[in-house]
Formats: sequence, structure tokens, C-alpha cells
Amino acid sequence: MSTTMRRLGIITLTNSAAVVTPTLLSSTAAFPGTLTLPSPLRNHRLTNSIRFHEYRSLSFSCFSSSSSSSAAYLPSLEEYPSTKGSVARDDNQKVILKGMTYAALQEWVQSHGFRPGQALMLWKRLYKDNIWANNVDELEGLNKDLKRMISEHAEFGALSFKDIRSASDGTRKILFTLDDGLVIETVVIPCDRGRTTVCVSSQVGCAMNCQFCYTGRMGLKRNLTTAEIVEQAVYARRLLSHEVGSITNVVFMGMGEPFHNIDNVIKAANIMVDENGLHFSPRKVTVSTSGLVPQLKRFLRESNCALAVSLNATTDEVRNWIMPINRKYKLSLLLETLREGLSSKHKYKVLFEYVMLAGVNDSMDDARRLVELVQGIPCKINLIQFNPHSGSQFIQTEEDKMIKFRNVLAEGGCTVLMRFSRGNDQMAACGQLGMIGAVQAPVMRVPEQFRAALKASV
Repeated sequence: MSTTMRRLGIITLTNSAAVVTPTLLSSTAAFPGTLTLPSPLRNHRLTNSIRFHEYRSLSFSCFSSSSSSSAAYLPSLEEYPSTKGSVARDDNQKVILKGMTYAALQEWVQSHGFRPGQALMLWKRLYKDNIWANNVDELEGLNKDLKRMISEHAEFGALSFKDIRSASDGTRKILFTLDDGLVIETVVIPCDRGRTTVCVSSQVGCAMNCQFCYTGRMGLKRNLTTAEIVEQAVYARRLLSHEVGSITNVVFMGMGEPFHNIDNVIKAANIMVDENGLHFSPRKVTVSTSGLVPQLKRFLRESNCALAVSLNATTDEVRNWIMPINRKYKLSLLLETLREGLSSKHKYKVLFEYVMLAGVNDSMDDARRLVELVQGIPCKINLIQFNPHSGSQFIQTEEDKMIKFRNVLAEGGCTVLMRFSRGNDQMAACGQLGMIGAVQAPVMRVPEQFRAALKASV
């Protein structure tokens, strides 16, 4: 009888047996498959039906700097299916509490014979009143039978604390290990004005391959589950509130493209803003995207949280190069989608993020084009200082030129902010998160007119 084998993210299967074989998840294309584990291999962290990524090799010659072609392969979103983060039960599985909305938690508590009010008490101890419970012993005031049931059938979180690194400006970068051994990074950014922000990751790595981003060079390893996203905010409050004060803001600007993991991101954001839970203001939870138009439309329909769009260029030619997603969703489509989507939202402004790259997107012509591009879109523009990293092609725009750029925007009627590096000395600044492995995302071909500017960075 012939034997067929499939190479999967963490398991290799044959017709007769299952053999656990760790493999490297790279930035190559992925294809969905559904795998049912035999009972001896079930893990309480996994559901019976688990979605894996099957990888195949691709030629990336179209990305290389020596290529004469301007075309480039960009994996479709369908090739990277979302991890659903299901909490469905079976006899051998424990649910992860921080992966459930309040409605799901209430249903789960009632399914074990307890009252809905006890679910609310549990929810508040997970997220409210400075408790942030991480084990059964911290569930003070709960019925002992409920605590016993939780101990037997649930786990509190999906992250393991690995390390915390402090930058000279007070920024903290927290490293977490996931169940599969992968590592994610979360950043806590204190502010003199009493506003402290936690920057959470939504994926391990990223498939978007933005050329100025260190995380993008990793390629995509996998999506984070709802619990893995929510627990970053919980841990940040638990670990650092006594040092930095109240954490008031959340930004989905860490590792990954949030809209590439839209199901879990929307669910995690809803948990974060629950008034009986973490109770962040929806306007202080900001989800950033590089411009995935279908998911952008869905987010504007389904979420009241704030939106940031990473723009970073004023022409398709430049954006095609530095942000390959633009080859699928052009600037005109992205901006028109925002005009239409925001027309029905009251007092809602999108934040345009604009990373300034010397000699690439920082001319006064760029500034004037940017004024024209955002006409009719309720917005603020955030000018961001580029944060250098190992292997980077780009250099920072000088501060005085950033100010001139800002002034052109302001004179054109735009609301403009300027953001300078925080946590740079610990690789905790914007675009610096992650850990590059042996397999790296490819470098895009540099348009001829910008090659001189990039040579200055060598």
C-alpha cells in the first residue's frame, strides 16, 4: 500500500501513523489543511480540528535587487488562513479563559452548572480591579466549587513570561514564549502626560514584507490566538502598572499585520474594551493596517475602535516598492475605501502613519501630494521617525526636514503629529520588533531614481 506524506507546520503525517517533527515556518506561501489528531496526540491547548499551514518552496527571483522585472510575488491573504482560536470542549481539552468573550465565558460557566453571576465574578477577577488573576489561588471570593471546576477544566492564559528589557527612555519590551516555542514581543511606552501605551503583537512575524520593517524580514510564522493577544495587555498591567502607572492605551502596532488575523484581532479588541473587564476606551484602542481593503471595510462595520493606516508614500511607484501590499490594493482604492467607510461614522478620524525615509518619501513635493491625497478623509497624520536596524537600506530624515514637511501639511489644513523614536536602544521602537531566523523575506528591487539615496545609508 502506498504511503503519502504531507509537510505541515508542526506535524508530519503518514497513512499509518503520526510522527511529531518540528519544522521551520518561513515566509513562503501557505495552504490550509484540516488535521484531526488521534487521541494520544491531543493537547489541551488545541481543539480536535486544527488548522495548519502547509508550505511549499517558491522562487523569489522577482524580489531581488538585480531583477529587471518590476513584478513581484505577494502571497494572497487566502494563502495564510486565520487561526480561529476556538474554545470548543471535549473530554481531554481545557479551555483558555482569556480566549473567550464574556458571553462565551458565561455560557461555559453555566454549562458546568453555575449561575451567570458567577461568570461575571470570574470575568472581573481576570480583568478588573487590579486583580488580573493568573491562577486559581488569585480568584478571591469565588465559590470553592467553581474554583475547583476552573482548575480541572480551564487554563488562565497562553503566554509564558520570558524576559523584560528596559530602554534608557523608560520604554519596556516584554518577551513572551508561546506553547510552540515561538517568541513574541510586547512594548509598554510610558508618557510624561500620564498616558501609558501597550503595543501588542497580532502575529509571529509578518507576511507583508514592508521594506523598512525589521519584523517584515521574518516572514510569517503564524497568527496569534485571541488569548495570546489579550494576555499581552493583561500581563502589561500586571507586570508594570506599579512602575509606570495606569496603562490607558492599546495599539495593535507590534509584530504582524492585524487585519491579516482579523477574526482574532476584532475579538481581542472587544474583550479589551468590555466595561466589566479591561475597560479601555474604544477610542484608545488603535488597530493599525498596511492597507488590506476587504478587512478594512469589515473593521469599519464591526468595530468602534480607532483605526490607523500605514501610508508611507504618496505615489504607487514608491509604495509598490516599500509596501508590496500596494500591488494588490492601490493607493486610490485604499483612500476611496476610507472616504466611503468613514462617511457614515460620527466624529471618527483615521490616523495616517507616515514613516519618513530620507530621499525616498520626504520631499516637499511628497508633502504637497499628501495634502491632496487625504482631502475628504477625516484624519490626522502621524509623521514617524524611521528606526534603523541591522540590514536596513534606509536612513532617517533629519529632524529639521521633518519639521518643514509637517509645516507644509499644516498649511494645507491637515492635523499633524510628530513621533520620534522610543525604546530604540533595546530594539523596542516602531518597526524593530522580532527575531530574524535563517529564512528571511526577500529584498525588493529598488527603483532606479532612489538608488543614490539608499547608497548614502551604506
